[in-house]
Amino acid sequence: MKIGLVGLPSVGKTTLFNLLTGSNIEVTGFFQGKIEANQGIAKIPDERIDFLAAMYKPKKTTYATIEVIDVPGLVKGSSAGKGVGNQFLDNIRKVDLLVHVIRAFENENVIHEEGKIDPMRDIETINLELLFADLGVIENRIGRIQTGKKVTKENLEELEVLKKCKEGLENGLLIHNLNLSEKENELLKTFSFFSEKPMIYVVNMDENQLLANDYPAKEALLAFSQKVNTPVIELCIKTELEISQLDPEDRKIFMEDLGITESGIDKLSKTAYDHLGLISFLTAGQDEVRAWPIRKNTAAKKAAGKIHSDIEKGFIRAEVCKFNDLKELGSMAKVKEKGLLALEGKEYIVQDGDIINFRFNV
Repeated sequence: MKIGLVGLPSVGKTTLFNLLTGSNIEVTGFFQGKIEANQGIAKIPDERIDFLAAMYKPKKTTYATIEVIDVPGLVKGSSAGKGVGNQFLDNIRKVDLLVHVIRAFENENVIHEEGKIDPMRDIETINLELLFADLGVIENRIGRIQTGKKVTKENLEELEVLKKCKEGLENGLLIHNLNLSEKENELLKTFSFFSEKPMIYVVNMDENQLLANDYPAKEALLAFSQKVNTPVIELCIKTELEISQLDPEDRKIFMEDLGITESGIDKLSKTAYDHLGLISFLTAGQDEVRAWPIRKNTAAKKAAGKIHSDIEKGFIRAEVCKFNDLKELGSMAKVKEKGLLALEGKEYIVQDGDIINFRFNV
């Protein structure tokens, strides 16, 4: 899974990047004209993998991961070249999910781009910049088709749907609000438009707001997020980053004092998985314990292909054990004794937390 962090300058995007990936990127770098994206890998915590690793003591333990891309802050007018422009947005064209970091925290030493804290204004600003970025791509493509020497039937079909998108964007509608047909969506597939992508809002609070469970425009933001089907995660990113650098015992104490029940990466990964319709199945043995992210409602044979195409091609059966059964009984031998190790065919729909051993023949 790939996610792209977007937002205005000075909202905490790079601090969130550091928290998620364990990096130590200078948070003021983007103010010095930097236009390269930060890229890193975030390991998704999973107690099931911890349990299986303790049981099997494998040579290798592999958690599911998120590739995180942090681009410089957009400003109002980025699409027209203001600030450092938006040329770096191509870095996140191919992400699965956008995470919009929204500033709620107060800090007189960190001036907000617009002068004062206003989450709803910031959401509108970023949405418009992403919309204009899409519009620029569409206008360029329309121009190339219309001036091309050879225009195919496929080009004409593409032109019609691009014109439809252009009209919608000019009227303030996002592409996923245009009710395009399956064929029209297929024609747009290669463009990876921002206004088609799922999004999560991360509200970056200060400690006082965290303890009070309140921040400016909270009710309006939550109401808007429901309207546009965009999940909201509320974090105190700077404090969480500081806590993450403590030893485990101190970390636990500080989190309890602040009422933080789960870490930022836990919250973000669970929300992203749910929003994108993902689950993880597990494989376990002395060589490796591993989590494998797949789409919900994936059949066993297709899931086998996640490990290797040969396993999918030569699929015979899937030996499936439910994680909770193994945890409760304590060993795979006892799971078998109780008749809880199921042999499933290729059409079996894999469930979150299934521990699977694939039988195959190449």
